Amino acid sequence: MSDIMRPIPFAQMMDWILTEHANLGSVFGVRKIVRHEGGADPIFNEKIESPFGPAAGPNSQLAQNIVASYVAGSRFFEVKTVQVMDGAELSACVNKPCIVAEDECYNCEWSTELEVGQALNEYVKAWWACKLLSRELGLGAADGFVFNMSVGYDLEGIKSAKVDNYIESMKDASNTAVWAECRDWALANLDRFEHVDAEFVNSVSPHVSTSVTESTLHGCPPAEIERIATYLICEKGLNTYIKCNPTLLGYDYARARLNELGFDYIAFDDKHFVEDLQWEDAVPMMRRLIDLAASHGLAFGVKLTNTFPVDVTRSELPSEEMYMSGRSLFPLTVEVARRISVEFDGKLRISYSGGADARNIHDLYAAGIWPITMATTVLKPGGYERFSQIAHILEGMERREDVDVAAVTALGEKATESSLYHKPIKPAKPHKVSAPLPLTSCFTAPCRSGCPIQQDIPAYLHAVDEGNLAEALRIIVSRNALPHITGNLCPHPCGAKCERAFYEAEGAQIRASKLKAARGGFDEVLAELKAAKPAGSSDKRVAVVGGGPAGLATAFFLTRAGADVTIIERTNRLGGVARHVIPEFRISHNDIDADEQLCLAFGAKVELGREVKSVDELKAEGYTDVVVCVGAWAPGHVGLEYGEEHDVLEFLRAAKDGEDLSALGSDIVIVGAGNTAMDAARVAKRLPGVENVRIVYRRTKRFMPADEDELQEALADGVEFCELLAPKGVADGKLTCDVMRLGEPDESGRQRPVVTGETVEVPATAVICAVGEHIEGGVYASAGVEVDRKG
Repeated sequence: MSDIMRPIPFAQMMDWILTEHANLGSVFGVRKIVRHEGGADPIFNEKIESPFGPAAGPNSQLAQNIVASYVAGSRFFEVKTVQVMDGAELSACVNKPCIVAEDECYNCEWSTELEVGQALNEYVKAWWACKLLSRELGLGAADGFVFNMSVGYDLEGIKSAKVDNYIESMKDASNTAVWAECRDWALANLDRFEHVDAEFVNSVSPHVSTSVTESTLHGCPPAEIERIATYLICEKGLNTYIKCNPTLLGYDYARARLNELGFDYIAFDDKHFVEDLQWEDAVPMMRRLIDLAASHGLAFGVKLTNTFPVDVTRSELPSEEMYMSGRSLFPLTVEVARRISVEFDGKLRISYSGGADARNIHDLYAAGIWPITMATTVLKPGGYERFSQIAHILEGMERREDVDVAAVTALGEKATESSLYHKPIKPAKPHKVSAPLPLTSCFTAPCRSGCPIQQDIPAYLHAVDEGNLAEALRIIVSRNALPHITGNLCPHPCGAKCERAFYEAEGAQIRASKLKAARGGFDEVLAELKAAKPAGSSDKRVAVVGGGPAGLATAFFLTRAGADVTIIERTNRLGGVARHVIPEFRISHNDIDADEQLCLAFGAKVELGREVKSVDELKAEGYTDVVVCVGAWAPGHVGLEYGEEHDVLEFLRAAKDGEDLSALGSDIVIVGAGNTAMDAARVAKRLPGVENVRIVYRRTKRFMPADEDELQEALADGVEFCELLAPKGVADGKLTCDVMRLGEPDESGRQRPVVTGETVEVPATAVICAVGEHIEGGVYASAGVEVDRKG
């Protein structure tokens, strides 16, 4: 896939469109084609059937981009900004990659690399293609959509000959070569259409655009902004929007707002807030421009908002500064909209862009904010078909002429309260495929690449969706011997790779589907496995040391391959940590029992209550091979300077066995922030006599190793999370901790904890260490296998 934009001739583009639609029913891959059958609302001296479309960005540059948006339901197109610097000169200034859109979006540059003349050609070709398709495919009225120009970035450049020619040709393209090319092709190929005739072709209006959005760079003086708008209104006769920046809110508001919503890691200073257009200058300028446009019989409005300049701190892009958009921009842009609506009593037209998507567009439009343009959302999985979803959301809604100030205010409050605009406590993990890609990543399921055993996740999800749970379980156990245990406890890295998670509130419920298949298909599949028991191999007699999940899975795969396997387990039950340590509210004994039966289905033998001291003793018994699966039972240590710490695994085992733990007292502190720490905290909270449970962690929630849903469950149980504390020692019912702060990020972007010199005391009748467990090295040492400092 190239990073270079390559225009294609109109004839080739139309042949592509008509052929693809005839053969596949799609246009440029858009299958969810939208047909507008209602009326069109007036805008300027034109009409639009729907009030949304692509913003001036990477998705509105080539004709095929615009056509894809059109067939997906868009009817307002803010075509990409043109400027006097263009083509190769501009391309030389663009660092690549220049866009990243995993959650919020950042770009270090998304200017068009086309020459201005090429951009004109693309927009005229798109205009013609949309006109022809409106009639041929019955997509709506031929005059039911609007192209909105975008020009920048200073008056001198806008007045230059090539930008001026662009503006005039967009106003009337009838004398351009590209207009003749498109018209002549249509007339010469009428036989390829069923509903397009010569009369229709000759009726296509050459007035491609009668409106413009003025785009200026950060730091542009207010007088220059007003001069450009005045020129566009008075000299060019265009309905005009001026693009405003979120810096209108002031540094303190923007910093506090983003911090409040969990975007505190986004770094910026007050430079742009000081240099950009100020509120006290903006309001009188807007009033003057409203009057000026009215005196010329034209419309004036504001475009909210431009992207937001922030610092590159985690090597996101190859630049020092980048521009933020997407959902993190929404709360800021809505606040700008609220302030402007209050100031102008809802009478100033607002064209909206910052963070609009399917989750908020209904409320934006209901509040009288339109047209609405989008870029970030269609850079996510789903692409242009997200426009199809939006078209159906807005279907049948009535349009307001004025902005409803109360509704915009409510939108801002909703953004504060809704989880949609709160950054998850833990940042999303990279969801891309790490291996070399085929032609496009669509040919590989990232969820499968995220799974350590490469399960065929799409296949078993499909079987679950069809209700064929036994078939789903057959697919699962081809690679996974523990569907019940992993269906309950797997940290599911596949979910972090799930593409659906990036355009839905949640991704595919992979782990839950696995458990559903395991429970629903168990009886049938277990019977099949037992019936398929292979004949034993006479030359392979294998001892598996340890009967936890690893040992069970090892026995399953070796016996399935025909080996004679004996599991040797030192306790009186198989199941390891899952059986003896992890609390019942996390996984039931019934589920562990089921996986035990699956793993023994091919005839593995079991020897309980025996602790293996060395590999040699097993070799002496005639075992040809030994697999060591002893698990991580050795405790980790906090390293308190004084006082006693309790091992988390021993605590969890004792609690699960129902032992009396009242000696731990009323205030229990868990040191650590992994999933085991969350389990320990939730178990401690359930103990009789325990009043307070606190988790102490030297970093913040954002950097904890535990899954976020594990933390949320602990918080819901009443556990208190104490950030930026490093324990020193415990005495007299108090744990003394160093107060930490987060220092500079390391290479991975994770900020280092730094001692501040301050200490605090946390009530603690007992301290439980949950900072990681280690492998017991005895069997390894006896075999001459070295272990590192972490065991």
